[in-house]
Amino acid sequence: MPTPITPCLWFTDHAEEAMRFYCSVFPNSHIVSIDRYPDESLDPHYAGMRGKVINGVFELDGNRFICLDGGPAFAFNEAISLTVECADQAEIDHYWSALSAVPASEQCGWLKDKFGISWQIVPAHLDELMTGDAQVKALMGMKKIVIKELVDAG
Repeated sequence: MPTPITPCLWFTDHAEEAMRFYCSVFPNSHIVSIDRYPDESLDPHYAGMRGKVINGVFELDGNRFICLDGGPAFAFNEAISLTVECADQAEIDHYWSALSAVPASEQCGWLKDKFGISWQIVPAHLDELMTGDAQVKALMGMKKIVIKELVDAG
């Protein structure tokens, strides 16, 4: 039996909001559980965290994630991204419009959402669309991937 690997997302203080948002964007998604930080008097590390998420578990279309409100010690960056393989242009358009919040970060199907997480919104058959230099050049000029433009580039 394979060992499951579950991404853990460290939010400064918006974990619950993020879980609810992502569950509204992706089909077949739900919050599994939310555990909150205990009373601040129990440990100095809990100062200012009372009521925030110490452990949240949610599923996005069958993929499990863990998250927490950990304060400002760490921030998301482009070194890690979440990839959504889309069946068609309508799916690409849906996820792009729902998730993209930082236009300056858009490039070649990559975007950044309002929580700072980077996503790749790509056609599931991108490898089949990339048949030569013309497609690579077309892709490099795109922000959101437009399948027809990749097809027409050939």
